[in-house]
Amino acid sequence: VQLVESGGGLVQAGGSLRLSCKTSGFTFDAYDIGWFRQAPGKEREGVSVIRRRHGTIGYADSVKGRFTMSTDSARNTVYLEMNNLKPDDTARYYCDADEAAWEPLRVAAVTMFDYWGQGIQVTVSR
Repeated sequence: VQLVESGGGLVQAGGSLRLSCKTSGFTFDAYDIGWFRQAPGKEREGVSVIRRRHGTIGYADSVKGRFTMSTDSARNTVYLEMNNLKPDDTARYYCDADEAAWEPLRVAAVTMFDYWGQGIQVTVSR
């Protein structure tokens, strides 16, 4: 299983970035896929998750209305569109995956998925 993130960088507050996560090694549509982030000195925070068996996407309250997760099954790729970025969004962002759960997962659960990428840094300046 491989997940490779790209698209991070430095942006001013109020700006936008789109992260991509190219996946391979598993059946894309049969896995729950999520994004989590971790800032220095802080715990991992679930950002979003696509729940395959339920056809829903969940978001953390801290990003709801600003971030949008999407998928492209033809490219086995997931995206995280981040708008109106804030300095508090500064963190290393990871995409991760696990076999689709029967129950609808809380967003926080993505921090415990079995497979994740190397992460990509997002820095939001004031």
